[in-house]
Amino acid sequence: MKIAVARETRDGESRVAMVPELVGRLTALGYEVAVEPDAGRHALLADDEYAAAGAVVDETALDGADVVVAVQPLATDSIRRLQAGAATISFLPTGQEPEVVGALRDAGITSFAMELVPRISRAQSMDALSSQALVSGYRCAVVAAGMLRRFFPLNMTAAGTVPPAEVVVLGAGVAGLQAIATARRLGAVVKAYDVRAAAAEEIRSMGAQAIDLELDTLDGAGGYAREMTEERAALQMERLTPYVAAADALITTAAVPGRRAPLLVTRSMVEQMKPGSVVVDLAAESGGNVEGAEPGEVVRIGNAQVWGGQNVPSQMPGPASKLYAQNIVNIVQLMTLEGAFAPDFEDEIVAGSCVTHGGRIHHEPTRLALEGED
Repeated sequence: MKIAVARETRDGESRVAMVPELVGRLTALGYEVAVEPDAGRHALLADDEYAAAGAVVDETALDGADVVVAVQPLATDSIRRLQAGAATISFLPTGQEPEVVGALRDAGITSFAMELVPRISRAQSMDALSSQALVSGYRCAVVAAGMLRRFFPLNMTAAGTVPPAEVVVLGAGVAGLQAIATARRLGAVVKAYDVRAAAAEEIRSMGAQAIDLELDTLDGAGGYAREMTEERAALQMERLTPYVAAADALITTAAVPGRRAPLLVTRSMVEQMKPGSVVVDLAAESGGNVEGAEPGEVVRIGNAQVWGGQNVPSQMPGPASKLYAQNIVNIVQLMTLEGAFAPDFEDEIVAGSCVTHGGRIHHEPTRLALEGED
């Protein structure tokens, strides 16, 4: 059985789906590993490292592959190169990639989407959304510290005392908690808010102050927050306004895969921030938590610089690739039986993450969106 590692072709994508140090895990399962040339170049991983680890580096790596692993969905011309019955494992946002889903279906490819891996205990080691959110959370705190023209930590010197910066984090999922932890390590005073019931304790465990707006919690499925009414959203914004206004840096991380990011901070709220303040919106790509944020851009709103995140994990391709590759190894191991790739569709993880199989769309919400009712 042959596993091919695809070279990413989408603009701005610097990650790679497999790193040399984990190639041996796949060969130990009985696979031949083939890597497209320069697949790891942007993550500072040379072809020679893959070859030394036991992989074959070949421009025709995808030809005859039983499984292809990638970060982003394969391009349609790459899909057409695959043999019928082959499998792909990658991120695959089905709502944004209908042409790719159709091409996979029509080519008879079995495809698995890493963002559809169920959020259950048994699947934690395969949860690429969480591993990449860890990278994003660290990165956005470092971005905020770099953009802010003052110290994060308290400094007491013979020349006087410089008070610490105040950082407010909205959203306390994996990314938010990592942003909190990083800002705290840098010495900032951190306050944070999340609509979920368990979040306050998690925030405090990171050494931050949990903001209590005295509103009902909004726990949803899979550890995500459920949508709020317009009335509650308006009240939440009103009560958050003084915290936003007092912050030197505001970091927002609230997002739910497949849905538009909730608007948490209006332009008028940002306009109340002090001169030199910084806003980092990690959810800018999916609609943004901050009104006016633009993905991949820094815009000025009032006195604040607003940084919009765009493919943030790819801005740290080394650690992001290593974590993602470990997720890939774990899901491949789950689907391997006696040296062969043999996914068990009775398994909750396999069934939940499968998008196409046997010439049809297996993921029901995607099938209904693209094909409608039978």
